[in-house]
Amino acid sequence: MSSQSLTDSASAAFPAAAELPLVFDGHNDLAWACREHHDYRVDGVGTGLPDLHTDLPRLRAGRVGGQFWSVWVDDEALHGAEQVTATLEQIDFVHRLAAQYPDDLQLARTAAEARQAMQRGRIASLIGIEGGDQIDESLGVLRSYARLGARYMTLTWAQTIPWADSSTDEPRSHGLSEFGREVVAEMNRIGMLVDLAHVSDATMSDALDASTLPVLVSHSGARALCDHPRNVPDELIRRIGASGGVHMVAFVPSFVSQARRDWVIGGEQGEPPMVTVADVADHIEHVRDLAGVDAVGIGADYDGTGSMPSGLDDVSGYPRLLAELADRGWSHADLDKVAHENVLRVLEASDANHLAFLAGER
Repeated sequence: MSSQSLTDSASAAFPAAAELPLVFDGHNDLAWACREHHDYRVDGVGTGLPDLHTDLPRLRAGRVGGQFWSVWVDDEALHGAEQVTATLEQIDFVHRLAAQYPDDLQLARTAAEARQAMQRGRIASLIGIEGGDQIDESLGVLRSYARLGARYMTLTWAQTIPWADSSTDEPRSHGLSEFGREVVAEMNRIGMLVDLAHVSDATMSDALDASTLPVLVSHSGARALCDHPRNVPDELIRRIGASGGVHMVAFVPSFVSQARRDWVIGGEQGEPPMVTVADVADHIEHVRDLAGVDAVGIGADYDGTGSMPSGLDDVSGYPRLLAELADRGWSHADLDKVAHENVLRVLEASDANHLAFLAGER
């Protein structure tokens, strides 16, 4: 089925879809999924990848206008220089993907370039590094990633690293080490957004103290609604909003639903509890209510987890979520903010530093 026919079918499924804003999603793991299942090939992305959550026809059906493509490395399986190699391979994948489909994708670095791509009917494609271990404790590697187009880095993944604690591992530094603060300072200097998904509460607090520019949380939920260590507690959600940052809500069922989280902890016995679009909308509204409508975005984590909520099974489902928010009384202006304006504002706050770095002025 063509991209256009899928878009038409989406509009039929969601009568107001054409009036809904384009989505700029904070986190998608297509690069690693294509490494694992398609030997880094890009040719099938245009026609359809039914074994994955993501392909171009479904991105178009989902009204995706911008995407941070996650560049993730399994830090339990790969170490040191192996992680750097795998990171570079995935950055290469994103570049090849955009080159293969120039009518659909456009590489972008800045908010202005992303807006231009969206206005041209392209999906603005940016890169995010998902784990500070991927720099192999080298600021030179960090800078090299930035030169290749990476605009954010998640300070940790699931494992605590020598300079930052993860939310799902034992602490070493009880937040950021001195080198960790140097990493945050260098990210600010070169205009690379500090991503606080995956990190411990102490690391998050230290990074908020250290960063002079707005941060993002690329894909997490609200801990008050689902008690998962990957989710953000209320006091830190408020701090993220007060500092001008954006918390992008993930769709991962065990981050969204306490019943689903309890089922996982209990050994996944029997049928999994249903997780719905409404559950995700509850997290979005919780962040809004705590930190304001300027502080919330969408970072689904497609192809980074096995299952997704009913109605959000793949990247074609975003209109269902926006329609749910519209039904709850969200204005067009506020839907624009959650869908793309907030993340573009946070990106733009670091753009001048990034461009100056690329020009050799910083």
